[in-house]
Amino acid sequence: MYTTEGQLYVAHGDGGPICINGKMANRHGLIAGATGTGKTVTLQVLAETFSQAGVPCFMADMKGDLSGISQVGKMSSFIEKRCDEFGLGSPSFQACPVCFYDVFGEQGHPMRTTISDMGPELLSRLLNLNETQTGVMNVVFRVADDKGLLLIDIKDLRSMLNYVSEHSAEYTKVYGSVSAASVGAIQRALLVVESQGGDKFFGEPSFDIQDLMRRDRDGKGVMSVLAADKLMQNPKLYSSFLLWLLSDLYARLPEVGDADLPKLVFFFDEAHTLFDDTSKALVDKIEQVVRLIRSKGVGVYFVTQSPTDIPESVLAQLGNRVQHALRAYTPKEQKNVKAAADSFRANPSFKTEDVIMQLGTGEALMSFLDEKGVPSVVEKARVLFPLSQIGAVTPEQRDRAIKDSPVFGRYETAVDRQSAFEMLMADEEKEKKKLEEQKAAAEKAAEESKKEKATKSSSKKGIVGKILGAVITSVTAAIGTSVANSVTGKKSNTSITKKVTKSAVNSATRTATREITRSILGNLIK
Repeated sequence: MYTTEGQLYVAHGDGGPICINGKMANRHGLIAGATGTGKTVTLQVLAETFSQAGVPCFMADMKGDLSGISQVGKMSSFIEKRCDEFGLGSPSFQACPVCFYDVFGEQGHPMRTTISDMGPELLSRLLNLNETQTGVMNVVFRVADDKGLLLIDIKDLRSMLNYVSEHSAEYTKVYGSVSAASVGAIQRALLVVESQGGDKFFGEPSFDIQDLMRRDRDGKGVMSVLAADKLMQNPKLYSSFLLWLLSDLYARLPEVGDADLPKLVFFFDEAHTLFDDTSKALVDKIEQVVRLIRSKGVGVYFVTQSPTDIPESVLAQLGNRVQHALRAYTPKEQKNVKAAADSFRANPSFKTEDVIMQLGTGEALMSFLDEKGVPSVVEKARVLFPLSQIGAVTPEQRDRAIKDSPVFGRYETAVDRQSAFEMLMADEEKEKKKLEEQKAAAEKAAEESKKEKATKSSSKKGIVGKILGAVITSVTAAIGTSVANSVTGKKSNTSITKKVTKSAVNSATRTATREITRSILGNLIK
């Protein structure tokens, strides 16, 4: 359905075909409408048309319906009616080249990024941190950079949080307060994300955005379809992931200026999740990325229920618009309808606000940028039918497409290389070993000191023993002499006995003194 004049045929109005100008397709767009009005089919038609023109697309598949773009479509009564209405012949049904992805690796190739690549701001949003906790997160990233530690997965971040907390006194002086309460809150938030499967998203091999830019051998743009049914159970992870992807595209792609066709078109389904509970600073960042990424040749198309789901600053950047029916039963819904109508360039042939509420399934109001970048007058149109299958594929078809993909095997096996966790663990082991060695040395020194004291005590006991022995020997000898004299008839009286005893004691004292002196001199010489 792509025409060689650079026009992308996507719908039919009262005046004939309605096309998107290829040169203006990177000026972003909006597909809005209530549930059941045909947004998903419109997205499929646009993506299919881009693919035929050689433009790769990335799209989030919320319910599995978009997976059918990988299969050949077939005729139905609805398509026969459309062919008659548009004056088309028998359509040539065909499939688009598709690559299935899944953050959890269950319904497609895993898509991972590292903690470092996600960055502290997006990570803080994912963890729903307050301003103080976000500040602590910035400190953790800064310390990791200063120490040359890689933050790849959740265990790396958890280790860094523990490290910064344990050394908070040191880092508080340089980076500001790091409280244990804030670190604890971040750890608990990490646990929640991990329990929801977020641990599978952070790791390596990290996804290469160049895999989104591929064409097949026939020159068709490859459709990268992200299985998002499980991912949407955690809207914060979903929106943070897609915002990371946009930011990474902006950071890595070169400037291309105005080209005949975009290099990549990005469809952001359930776009309101990107802006729910989002700080002004982050909204400003989104606006900046959306405004500047078009110079990289990337078009971003937001898909949501109402244009009011998108902040005015971002909505102003969306030049190509498709508005399906809206319902207006409440004052708020009526206000939304009026806001949607006012965003179009008025058509004098009808009142836009009234037509929005009268549109049937597959019908829409459309306004695309012309070659000068000016929005066209809004037109009522009927969206073309897809040439690929409408509806989900079977598990067998999905599995076959995954295994036939040129990137099969590139991301399937996770790699856990040395990073912050392993390095901090190694440092901790070294510190532990050092403390153990110091403890062992202290115990050895204490044991040697104990032995030395025991030796000195034994030496003192030996000297005392010698003294006592000398005294006893001398006294015994003196008494023995006295007794012997008595027996032999020699004179012995008390006076003599006293003299003998005194002489013995004096002799013992001299002997003891001599032994003590020798002992002291011996110790000094040693």
